[in-house]
Amino acid sequence: MLTKISYKLIVAVGSVALLIIGVFAYGILSAHRQQLIGEVRRSALQLSETVKNSTHYDMLLNQRESVHRIITTIGKQDGIKKVRIFNKEGAIIFSTDHLDVGQMVDKRAEACYACHAADRPLERLPTSERTRIFQLPASGRVLGIINPIYNEPSCWQGDCHAHQPTQKVLGVLDISMSLDDVDRDMQSSQKRLLLFGVVAITAVSAMIYFLVNRIVLKPVNEIVAATRKVASGDLHYTIAMPQRDEIGMLAQSFNAMTHKLSEAQRQVYQSQKLAAVGQLAAGVAHEINNPLTGVLTYSSFLLKRAADKPEFKEDLDVIVRETQRCRGIVKGLLDFARPSPPEKHPSDVNEIVERAIRIVQTQLAAHRVEVRKNLHADLPMVNADANQIQQIIVNLLLNANDAIGEGGGAVALATVLKADGAAPQTRPREIEINVSDTGCGIPAANLERIFEPFFSTTGRKGTGLGLAVAWGIVEKHNGRIEVESEVGKGTTFRVLLPIGET
Repeated sequence: MLTKISYKLIVAVGSVALLIIGVFAYGILSAHRQQLIGEVRRSALQLSETVKNSTHYDMLLNQRESVHRIITTIGKQDGIKKVRIFNKEGAIIFSTDHLDVGQMVDKRAEACYACHAADRPLERLPTSERTRIFQLPASGRVLGIINPIYNEPSCWQGDCHAHQPTQKVLGVLDISMSLDDVDRDMQSSQKRLLLFGVVAITAVSAMIYFLVNRIVLKPVNEIVAATRKVASGDLHYTIAMPQRDEIGMLAQSFNAMTHKLSEAQRQVYQSQKLAAVGQLAAGVAHEINNPLTGVLTYSSFLLKRAADKPEFKEDLDVIVRETQRCRGIVKGLLDFARPSPPEKHPSDVNEIVERAIRIVQTQLAAHRVEVRKNLHADLPMVNADANQIQQIIVNLLLNANDAIGEGGGAVALATVLKADGAAPQTRPREIEINVSDTGCGIPAANLERIFEPFFSTTGRKGTGLGLAVAWGIVEKHNGRIEVESEVGKGTTFRVLLPIGET
């Protein structure tokens, strides 16, 4: 089953957020609990000092009723569970609960056994550990704090007391404070933190879902749809994705890939078509070449004998002319079907262009076609068959001449040094030969077919094999041939030859 990226991210980020919020919540609650308990501890300690100072004089005078009244009055305040005074043996001598008087403190129940061994005197209690938290039966948690009552000179020097000077601790004042308010506050804090965590995780998840859908899933879905289009055979499909990020770069790479695939498909299709036509052309040319030669020979002989017979001479002229035209077509078929492999040598492209211009200069001048040259100086040598490259340029010039027609025009030839990349210091990789004319142009519907064998836009003026042969020559040189045309304005052919190819 397909799982969306957004769901995976929400689960992952939600889990991380839950862990982080849980750790912070635990730390915050622990600190808050310690702070609240510290506040209760300080309040209990202050209250303990207040009780001890309030009962000090009455204890010196042994006024038990007055001490009991003070303890009872203070014990009625909210939050105070009990106020008790133990003697040094642990017996309760004063308490806000009269049932506790005379009893021994239960050290286990009140969590003070860790500081006391059983039936041991309270004078062994370390003063640094005077606070304890314990749970009373059928009640909430309780914080107890003890405040030792030390033997002072006024206690053992008085006539009414029988304490020995060596006795350190006379008793202990114990105050128990309820922690119900602290527990309620902690529960409220836990609920608030839980609600905050739920809201935070929900908000983060919703934001992640929105951003992932907008930034990632939508572009990815477009790319997936594009791949399906390409898989169905539409290699001209492009993705319009202007964002400048990794997904935008992926879309650009996809568009470049489909362009190259389209070009490769076109080249494979063209190669297969040329191969099939070449095989057919070789067979046809071979079969008709000999009979055609015989027709041309006998018709030429009859034309000579009919020099004084005008009624036959005109017909024989037509036969000879059309037979020569057929022979030219057959020769073209043979050249197309059995192209000679290129004999590559270091060649000067500008020199090849100059030779091609000289070959067709007379024919161009007859049609009032002006030749304009813009040849790049200091071009590097290319490893190519100069005669075959010259054949391409001658063919393109003749096509330009036919496209311009009898009205005259111009043909521009240019050589350009193409660099591999935008950086000027990058080593050049290609030489481009441009042949542009001011002729009638080629309709857009015909641009895809101009390299097909026997397809011609000039009617009876050509055989339709020139561009197909040129395409094959360029392919054998590992180059490219491109065309741009606009009806009524002209056509530009670009032949690109790689530098350094063997």
